[in-house]
Amino acid sequence: MDVIMPQLGETVAEGVVTKWHKKVGDAVKADETLFDVETDKVSTEIPAPASGVIAEIIVQEGITAKVGARLAIINETGARAAPGMRESGAKATKAPAVARSKIAMPAATSRGFIPAADPGQRLSPVVRRLVAEHQLNPADIRGSGRDGRITREDVLGHIAQRGGALSEVRTQERPRYDVPGETRKALNTVRKRTRDHMAKSWTTTPHVVQAVEVDFSRVDQARKSAGAAWKSREGSALTYLPFIAHAVAGALARYPLLNASLDGDDLVLHPRVNLGIAVDLNFDGLLVPVVKDAAGKTLAQLARAISDLAQRARANKLRPDDMTEGTYTISNNGAFGTLFTTSIINPPQVAVLSTDAVKKRPVVIEGADGDSVAVRPVGILAQSFDHRAVDGAYAAAFLRELKTIIETRDWQQALQA
Repeated sequence: MDVIMPQLGETVAEGVVTKWHKKVGDAVKADETLFDVETDKVSTEIPAPASGVIAEIIVQEGITAKVGARLAIINETGARAAPGMRESGAKATKAPAVARSKIAMPAATSRGFIPAADPGQRLSPVVRRLVAEHQLNPADIRGSGRDGRITREDVLGHIAQRGGALSEVRTQERPRYDVPGETRKALNTVRKRTRDHMAKSWTTTPHVVQAVEVDFSRVDQARKSAGAAWKSREGSALTYLPFIAHAVAGALARYPLLNASLDGDDLVLHPRVNLGIAVDLNFDGLLVPVVKDAAGKTLAQLARAISDLAQRARANKLRPDDMTEGTYTISNNGAFGTLFTTSIINPPQVAVLSTDAVKKRPVVIEGADGDSVAVRPVGILAQSFDHRAVDGAYAAAFLRELKTIIETRDWQQALQA
C-alpha cells in the first residue's frame, strides 16, 4: 500500500516530512503514528493507513512533497521488500526514480532552472535554498552524505572553493546582530506560510469591513447561571465564543452567500456550515481547525467541539481532517481586550468574523416612557467580506441577523438543549 501526503487544508498544496517514526523493515500497525508532517496550516502526526512492514521510504525527512505524492510503501503481506522496490500485484518492481525527483526538487526557482545531479537526487530544503541563492548546479557539487547526498556543508565548501563569501553565507544561516542589542529571529514554517497566504489574500481580494455593536446581556445571564457547573463538569470555561458560533451558524442559514467559496466566475454555496476557529499557538503561529456541521450542533456540542480543537491544536494533536472543508472563519481576539479587529479573509472563503472584547458600557435604552441609560456588556463584531461575492447591503443584513440572534435568544434554554 502506498503512503501518500494527506490533504491538511483546502488551500494546502504541499507539506514537509519532518520525522519518520519507522524505518525500512520495521513492522507498523494501522493507525499507529508513522510520520510527522508540517504545512502552513498545521504540524501533526500522521497514522499508518494499514498494518504491515515498511518496504520503502521514498521521501526522506526534511523533504517537501506535494499533496497526494507517494511518501512510502507498506507491504501488507508482511514480506520484506528490498529498498527501492514497490509492490504491484503479485510481483515487486523498481519504483521509478524520476517520480521521486519530481517530489524532491522543483523544476525552477526564482533564479531559474536548476538541474539535479542525477534523476534520483534528493536535496533538503536548506540545500535547495543555498543552491538557488548562489545559482549553483548540483551536478558540480560532490555529496558527502548518505548515498552521495549533498549536504549543507558540501554546498558551503563548494562556494568557498569558488571564492565565494563563506562567512557571509554562514551569517545568513544563523541569527545575526545588526546593531548592539538587536537580534533577528527566523520565521518558522507556519509563520512564513501564513505570511504568504495572507499577503496573497490581501492583494487579490477586495476586502470590505463592517461592524455592529452587540449587547451580550442574555449571553452573560446564561454564562453566570451555568458557568461554574460547566467548568466543573467539562474542565474548561464557558466563553462567549460558542454562543457567537451558534448564532453565526444560524445567521448563515438565512444568508448562504457568505457560507460560500469563489471558484473562477462561480460562487459555490456550501450545504454544510463548517466553521473555522482561529487558534493562537502561544504567539508562535495561528491555526484554523474546523468545526464540521456547526449548524446541526447544539450550543453545548459546539462549546465542546471548539474547546477540543483549541486544546489539540496547541498540543500538536490535530488530525488531517480537522483542517479541511472550512466554509466560514471566526477569529477570536476578545481575550486580549481588543476593541476592533479587521481580519483577513482566508481564500477561497468569502468572509471572516472578528470577535473582540465584551466590556461593560453605558447603553441608551428606548422605552415607552422615554430613553434611559443602563450599563450593559457590549462587544463589537466585525466582518470582512469579499466584495466580489456580495455587496454591502447583503453583508450588513447578515450582521443585523447575527446581532438579533445574540440579543434576543433564550441562551439559558439553548444551553440545556
